[in-house]
Amino acid sequence: MRRFACMAAVLLVAGAGLSACKKDHPKTLGQKIDKAGEDIRDTVDPPKGPVEKAGREVDRTLDK
Repeated sequence: MRRFACMAAVLLVAGAGLSACKKDHPKTLGQKIDKAGEDIRDTVDPPKGPVEKAGREVDRTLDK
């Protein structure tokens, strides 16, 4: 059992090291779902003026 735990820890560390090397990773599924939700919100409930539109853009920029 201890041998299995050590092997799992080694694989976990090696996998984390390899995944950190990617520079331009594609959007994750969660980010795609969030963007789709924002697009639907803009369609259903569009910004009511330039100030609200600017506020949404600022919020989206800061959330990235």
